[in-house]
Amino acid sequence: MEGSGSWESLVVEWTPEELRRSDSQLHGMTEFLLEAEDVIVQGHGVVLVNTDEAGTLAVTNFRILFVSEVSQQVIELGTIPLATIEKFSKHAVKLPSVPRQSSKTPSRRLLQVVGKDMRTIMFGFRPKTKQRRAVFDALCMCTKPEMLKDLYVFVCGPSTFKNDDPKLRLLKEYHRLLGKGSFHASSTAIGDGLSLSNNRWRITSLNSSYTLCPTYPFALIVPKSICDEELLQVSSFRGRCRFPVISWCNRENGAVLARSSQPLVGLMSQRNPADEKLVAALCGTTHKGSRRKLYIADARPRKNALANGAMGGGSESSSNYFQSEVVFFGIENIHTMRESLARLRDYLDTHGTTSSDGMSSFLRNGGWSWGGGNLSSMSASVSTLGDTGWLIHVQSLLAGSAWIAARVALESASVLVHCSDGWDRTTQLVSLASVLLDPFYRTIEGFQALVEKDWLAFGHPFSDRMGFPTVYGINNTPSELSRQSSGGSLSSSPLRMPSGSGFTSSVGNPTHGQTSNNCSPIFLQWIDCVSQLLRMYPCAFEFSSAFLVDFLDCVLSYRFGNFLFNSEKERQQNGVADACGCIWMYLARLRTPEDGSHVHYNPFYDPVKYDGPLLPPAAALAPTLWPEFHLRWACPSEAGAGEVRSQWRTMTKNFSEIAKAKEIAESKVNELHLSLDLLTAELQKEKQFRNSALAMAKRASRESLAIKRAVQSLGCKVHFLRGESDAASIGSSWSETSEGLTYSGRSDSDARGQSDEKADLSVSISATEDSMAANCVISPECENICPFRTKEGCKWPDAGCAQFGSQFVGLKANFDAFDRLSIYDGYFGAD
Repeated sequence: MEGSGSWESLVVEWTPEELRRSDSQLHGMTEFLLEAEDVIVQGHGVVLVNTDEAGTLAVTNFRILFVSEVSQQVIELGTIPLATIEKFSKHAVKLPSVPRQSSKTPSRRLLQVVGKDMRTIMFGFRPKTKQRRAVFDALCMCTKPEMLKDLYVFVCGPSTFKNDDPKLRLLKEYHRLLGKGSFHASSTAIGDGLSLSNNRWRITSLNSSYTLCPTYPFALIVPKSICDEELLQVSSFRGRCRFPVISWCNRENGAVLARSSQPLVGLMSQRNPADEKLVAALCGTTHKGSRRKLYIADARPRKNALANGAMGGGSESSSNYFQSEVVFFGIENIHTMRESLARLRDYLDTHGTTSSDGMSSFLRNGGWSWGGGNLSSMSASVSTLGDTGWLIHVQSLLAGSAWIAARVALESASVLVHCSDGWDRTTQLVSLASVLLDPFYRTIEGFQALVEKDWLAFGHPFSDRMGFPTVYGINNTPSELSRQSSGGSLSSSPLRMPSGSGFTSSVGNPTHGQTSNNCSPIFLQWIDCVSQLLRMYPCAFEFSSAFLVDFLDCVLSYRFGNFLFNSEKERQQNGVADACGCIWMYLARLRTPEDGSHVHYNPFYDPVKYDGPLLPPAAALAPTLWPEFHLRWACPSEAGAGEVRSQWRTMTKNFSEIAKAKEIAESKVNELHLSLDLLTAELQKEKQFRNSALAMAKRASRESLAIKRAVQSLGCKVHFLRGESDAASIGSSWSETSEGLTYSGRSDSDARGQSDEKADLSVSISATEDSMAANCVISPECENICPFRTKEGCKWPDAGCAQFGSQFVGLKANFDAFDRLSIYDGYFGAD
């Protein structure tokens, strides 16, 4: 489609040929789909107004998928899971009228999508294509399915992220809390684990069938001194039967964190002896034998607690509970938190770099300076942020949890926490205080155990609070669903358009998804508090802020079954563990290939230094916006607060690679040193052999010289020949030459191939012929030992010795002459 790459192209109507082309391109996004994800409807030439980028929009059974026409890549801002959508609505915006063409000016077809993850998306459609209507209808159908099996989480199934029994994981954490060592998960371990106890606490199976309290887990930790019959009496005195139970305990001093719902005292301040006994048993005694102090932390404002008393609820009286003190934290209810988050989202969309109207805050209201027009808008923007109240609520939670942790750590006191129902503010405070008290919960494994124990097992109503489908119907059949969505108070501000542009806006259809007021960002707010602690103590947590963001995205996406429904009982009844994938397995799979270098790990984690409780002072509890989550859509370039960690991680990875290369190089150097040592040893042996050979050669040379002198003294010529030319001559032989009879000999050792520095050695002994007598020079030795010598002198070659030739030497030897030549010393050596 030519001309469809920007916002302005939306005013151009499609030609019939382009419409046919768009229909033929339906379902052409297979490469971007997940397992079991199917395209329901598709729109082409759609513009993401936030970034003025054109692309293809597809509604699947899991998400809205937006692919850029230019890069052919998925655009994260325009891609949002259906469960993460809080509401969506249609808008029509007309351009300023043009003289003589006002009647032909088409309006821009817009679709606004508001997400629970702090983003507001605006899609623009070309007029007269009916694509917006098709997308809107598909969203209405897919975001509110009628059957349980239609949800993507059930269609996809467990796949490769098989979920094991969450009951086993809960018992494993109970074993750790009670100091009973490791817990081996098996099919028979549940029954064995329910009988566990120590000298203070025990695990009870009274709620194994969820009849005592349907929103509590199947197993509970209670004081050992309280029997099951007394627990039955207490449950009727607490709201929704959520009686006081132990959430966390200090094995060393016996202090506990307990949780419950409000007591049903009413206006008449009714009492329950079993409840008072149970609460007193939570205290126990200290090591010195004195009674432990008990704090009852009521998370509500005091006025709210009093108002609940008029409806049969209320709060405890310290006079009825031995050695106790009641403290009110003043944390607001779910409706206040919902409205606060909506204001924060509008603030970010208004003052962010990219906005749902496609305009930066730098240019809004025709201004040129920061924040929208003039310097006074800076203070106005800050004031608007304060008006959201979000950071104030976060600070209240941080302060309350820090107070609880300090009472347990510094005073060894026990604390009982509750609000109205005991599953919203109570869960936030107890789990946040547990993070401060127990270093185990600051690891990835411990964080999982904490979420599964305090949020899932103890019945935080995720379906109601996050707008997930929940079971309903006359027979409570799990195949029929009702979607809890955000309340009307979550509606965002009207669509913003540049002032003076002549734009008008009209809402075509009512906003979809505003039918319930039970939604509230309770869990999101708790994760925000954890991120604030991570900011204050950057070396105390094994996981990073990126882990929290990915984890929260998975929770909001409804891709996994861990957070389905409102309680452990409902999840078990619907077979979630067997039918759906597990979020923990998915996150673990992401971290497996890279081990400790993955972005989910905190590179600055120091477990040795932070092996005890964290007790932040009040001055350190001033929160800020969580950049990685709050700013990632509105201010993407400023959301990289983790750049230091990223750079450090990159440097660590490079250092690790260099260290590995160094180890390889050192290994090769060691191998070379070993080879060099072996070669040196061999060379030393060769030198020894050479020295030995040289010694033998010198000795042989002396021997040969002695023999030569001896033979020459007998009148023979001796020639020692060296060279490789005689290499083929092996053995000895006699031959007759022109000079006379010649003997040639070669050593057998040379024939066997012994190597030496010197050439092969051969010996030639010749006797002079008679014809050569005239030229023969008679040596004095010959004259002295010749037996044929006469007075006339030597008669050679006419003398008798010439007749015998060289054989005469062997027959007539003058041994006295040999003695005079000292042949014994020369041949056999002085040694």
